[in-house]
Amino acid sequence: MRDVATHAKVSAMTVSRVLKGDPKVAEATRQRVLGAVDALGYRRNETARRLRVGGSGMIGLVVTNLANPFYSRLALGVQEAAYEHGLRVLLSNSAEQVDREKGLVEDLAASQVDGMIVVPAGGSHRHLAPAALRGIPIVLASRPPGGMEADCVLVDDFGGAQAATSRLIEDGHRRIGFLGNPPALYTGAERFRGYWAAHEEARLEPDERHVRRGPTDVATAERAALDLLRDPDAPTALFCTNNRLTQGAIRALRTLDVPVSLAGFDDFDLADVLGLPLTIVSYDADEIGRRAGRMLIDRISAGAGADLPARRSTVPTEVIRYGTQPS
Repeated sequence: MRDVATHAKVSAMTVSRVLKGDPKVAEATRQRVLGAVDALGYRRNETARRLRVGGSGMIGLVVTNLANPFYSRLALGVQEAAYEHGLRVLLSNSAEQVDREKGLVEDLAASQVDGMIVVPAGGSHRHLAPAALRGIPIVLASRPPGGMEADCVLVDDFGGAQAATSRLIEDGHRRIGFLGNPPALYTGAERFRGYWAAHEEARLEPDERHVRRGPTDVATAERAALDLLRDPDAPTALFCTNNRLTQGAIRALRTLDVPVSLAGFDDFDLADVLGLPLTIVSYDADEIGRRAGRMLIDRISAGAGADLPARRSTVPTEVIRYGTQPS
């Protein structure tokens, strides 16, 4: 700024007033300063400015699997909320590893971010408590806090799974297989609970032989689905707990060429043109990020000493259907 002032033959204070848009600066002076800015390629150091007034102007976002389109949508929602308040987002991937997550949040804390949004790995999240992170505000997304209190934004995992499984039962299916994440994962556990509740509501009991609670990606889901569908008493429908598992099941159906209906959590590209009877639990993944971002900004704005109770927000789901459903 001093270089600009010297070049324009004005004071550094005048340069500051021009850059802030002060209407009291004479037009000739303003043009001279802006000309000097262009000539010298001056850019204001936003990081230094924010540190002077308090805050880095950055928030951290830690997700568990960047390969999953769900997290890219969530990140876009966070970025939208951050942009509205002039904040930037630092994105990291924990790969569902608690130790890696701990290292990432420690690095973000050392970078003096104003707050963090974390999709937590593992079941205990005490390392994410503000007291463990130098008082940095935190919001959890997709999974609730374990062993601590924190704001969180969730999806209606139970309700969505129950509604989709009920649709399969209404279609006449009585042998409905389950392809789900490991039971230790919150979303997998809640979606299994919804699957089971739909059967209980219809006075049916799922066959444990048709339940697979271990697949984590397309390949493992495909193998699990092939194993289920090759059984002489195979399910006539499958419920899958996320888009990757649904895609693995679709691969298995294509391999075996069997008339099996599918239901799954998470919409995905081209689901509507596959020509398969698909029942999908859909929701606005961007909205999860937006809500988490706004919650975090509330915390940042309130200040470190604010005594705000932990809040929980749940994004609703809807069931949509693709392809020709059985009559």
